[in-house]
Amino acid sequence: MTKDQRLTIKPDCRHFQGHIPCKPHKQHGVHCADCQFYDPVNERFLIIKLGALGDVIRTTPLLKKIKSLHPHAEIWWLTLDPDILPDAVDRKLKFGPAAILQIEETEFDYLFCLDKDYEAAALANRTKARVKRGFLLKSGKTVPADDLAYKKFMTGLFDDVNKANKQSYLEELFEICGFTFGGERYELPRFESEAQSWNLDSPKQIIGLNTGCGGRWTSRLWGEDRWAEVAKGLISRGHRVILLGGEQEDARNKRIAASSGAEYLGFFPLKKFINLMDQVDLVVTGVTMGFHIALGLGKKVVLINNIFNRNEFELYGLGKIVEPDKECTCYFMPKCVNKEYFCLNHLPSEKVLSAVLEVLGLPVAAASAK
Repeated sequence: MTKDQRLTIKPDCRHFQGHIPCKPHKQHGVHCADCQFYDPVNERFLIIKLGALGDVIRTTPLLKKIKSLHPHAEIWWLTLDPDILPDAVDRKLKFGPAAILQIEETEFDYLFCLDKDYEAAALANRTKARVKRGFLLKSGKTVPADDLAYKKFMTGLFDDVNKANKQSYLEELFEICGFTFGGERYELPRFESEAQSWNLDSPKQIIGLNTGCGGRWTSRLWGEDRWAEVAKGLISRGHRVILLGGEQEDARNKRIAASSGAEYLGFFPLKKFINLMDQVDLVVTGVTMGFHIALGLGKKVVLINNIFNRNEFELYGLGKIVEPDKECTCYFMPKCVNKEYFCLNHLPSEKVLSAVLEVLGLPVAAASAK
């Protein structure tokens, strides 16, 4: 084939892949030379946010800000579970050798490394980018890339600095990237294709109780008896109660269901779990992945918090934070080390139940859980 016989290609188009046909060609048979779907990219962003999943979900508000200020940018995102990323991300990459090779052979305009993990910071060092923000690696240790990341770096090192912080996580996150947080919401796929016969159509408001906190952070684990009391209080008021959780909460949720009359449908893969949570009206949860999923779905929430700075959480006017009546002395610790008392034993079920009724806009007087 001579040079004159070659077809025109436009590698700067958002749809162009190089190794496979683009979607407009497959769907409409168009070629680059006269394609009405041509969408030129003039900037390229890379976000490195590996995990955990809840932190990935609560980083997605950045996407709307980037799109509003850089409408012709192409956004890449490196993470451990790219399935959770919304369609606003052009290139969803799963952390591993193949993705790292792609990143190292690509030039970016902006790099946002928002993890302090050594592997994330090391890759940020090796990435070719005109502007680098977030965290880098120096002498084998994580360091802030610039002054914008300094404050967030300090709140992660010193408990007293963290406790004094008045900014939400999203305000800090946007500041690191050189933006101002303006109330941008989470972006989360709803995974309608994962729906199944939940049989949850009901005139009653459905309340989801997300009862666990994972195996590591047991300092956030509220008692089964308290969850059961909240469930019974809601059921007695005509609400439908669904217990939520993963495999680690399976036995726990079966016991709570047996003692309270709440419904437990079992545990499911992540996409089905997200779809199940999408069926409820309000979620009561600790600081877990489930909390961020609930916000991503736009659900009302009651957040049980004890070991974190309450200013960290942006609820978008969708809910309320409840905390123990007795001070938590195990700030940011996975396990409670206080031998005198466990603070969550001083969070009465009536307090959580009252918060649920308040968020639902219902009378809260004499909200006894029993």
